Amino acid sequence: MFHIILKLSLILFIIFPVSAKAEWFFFSDTAMTTAIELEMWSEDAAVAKKISKKVFAEFKRIDQSMSRYQPSSALSKVNRIAALEPVIVSGELFRLIQKSTELSTLSSGAFDITFASLGYLYDFRAAKQPSKKNIDKQLSRVNFHNILLDETLSTIAFKQDGVLLDLGGIAKGYAVDLGVTILQENGVSHARLSAGGDMRLLGDKKSKAWMIGIKDPRNEAKHAVILPLSGVAISTSGDYERFFIDEAGERVHHILSPKTGRPVKGIQSVSVIGPDAITTDGLSTAIFVLGVEQGLALIESLPAVDVIIIDADRQMHFSTGLMSPD
Repeated sequence: MFHIILKLSLILFIIFPVSAKAEWFFFSDTAMTTAIELEMWSEDAAVAKKISKKVFAEFKRIDQSMSRYQPSSALSKVNRIAALEPVIVSGELFRLIQKSTELSTLSSGAFDITFASLGYLYDFRAAKQPSKKNIDKQLSRVNFHNILLDETLSTIAFKQDGVLLDLGGIAKGYAVDLGVTILQENGVSHARLSAGGDMRLLGDKKSKAWMIGIKDPRNEAKHAVILPLSGVAISTSGDYERFFIDEAGERVHHILSPKTGRPVKGIQSVSVIGPDAITTDGLSTAIFVLGVEQGLALIESLPAVDVIIIDADRQMHFSTGLMSPD
């Protein structure tokens, strides 16, 4: 009798295999000069690890193609040649630069990938900033209208020499969106993917919201606010990411005004919530440059997008979509 039961059990095990226990898996890597984190719900550790490698490889591919710090990148080629002649680029790079100029138009130039034309004069590691003379010399080159796009030929040209593009304000968000697409294509429906200040949430955290904290810009060990979020992207730009304090006691940070060439004052942190990370990434920089009043006005004009702004007086400002209906 025992043998019959044992054989029957083996047959049932083969026909109806025991389901693997699903759980959360966490992976991390570094790309695009920032930490990448991936948390996903999966039934198989090996499958989850394989998917994570695909996601991280995508970040590194984007970095190799779109970083101005990579001499062999397609973007570096554009920066070297586009003032001399139109440069043929991939459809992917063309569309991302085109998207960048659309955000520039939307934000009246507050978001501008030509900021690199002047931004390279700042050295945050050495705590050095350019003189007024050097800023004035380069400032005319910081203007997205200096970018000439030919969609038919897929070419990029510059109106004048000395123009440089930097996609740092949008490429990480783009890579996050591509990473989420890879997760979806591989059957993942619950995940958190982040690259520095850019994050996208795929679904919820298994029947409950993800609890996402926004850092206190003057105390990174604390959160200024914690938000319950699901199925959205969130990007944060802050004056605490890359900065130094100059001899006058002023904070010199990496978010520059395209109009002045100087670090923007009046805001400490901007967090934008929206449907995709490429949009929230670009808008977080744009709102930082625009300031509280104009920034809120821009967000209120956009569907399914919200913002939290922490100003220089450490006051928090919310778009109406985040306010209590009471």
